[in-house]
Amino acid sequence: MNRTERLYALTEELRAAGPRGRTGARLAARFEVSERTVKRDVEALLQAGQAIWAQAGPGGGYVLDATASLPPLNLTAAEASAVALALATSDDLPFLADGRSALTKVLAAMPAGERARADDLAARLWLRSAGAAPRSAVLGVLEEALRRLVVVTIDYTDGRGGASRRRAVEPMAFARTRGHWYLLAWCRSRRGGRWFRLDRTTAAVLTREPLPARDLRAVFGEPPADAGPLSW
Repeated sequence: MNRTERLYALTEELRAAGPRGRTGARLAARFEVSERTVKRDVEALLQAGQAIWAQAGPGGGYVLDATASLPPLNLTAAEASAVALALATSDDLPFLADGRSALTKVLAAMPAGERARADDLAARLWLRSAGAAPRSAVLGVLEEALRRLVVVTIDYTDGRGGASRRRAVEPMAFARTRGHWYLLAWCRSRRGGRWFRLDRTTAAVLTREPLPARDLRAVFGEPPADAGPLSW
């Protein structure tokens, strides 16, 4: 693994060890590096703000301060299975890859017994996936545009068959209604907010131009009473 991956793995190793900590020798053996490298890695984590302290004496080593680290995740088997089911049945979901990555981290952090129950419950959820439409490459570009908050150019075909190419739009939100996902964006050619159905967006290219400040509700109005932004 590269150093970035090792620093993350080292932090998780110390988190799992709890107040017992890990000796430098054990960490060196675990990651197949020298104890000097482990010491340098710990110093890098300290500079990054991780609360790690050295435990002196026989068997001493490095300890991650539990009060300064993330609390343990307490998802139940049913909760983890519900998240997995939602991701598995939503192939057109924006940020799907990020969601699956997050689920992998959650499962890795679950206690062994609860993880085993989650695996058992997941095995009792059967899905028919044959014939599912492939995930659009355009969606990945639009996701990245929202992450970076940059202008994007799109090729689009409207409901009447009219096509436009290299249309500069300012992405503002994703919305799902009536069985379809839409990109809500400020269209520079129309000088107003427009709803672009994702399955009618045939191409998308990122630019480096930052989005100007626009208020989502000022452009598109208040959502209906039965709709609204995702919250947790």
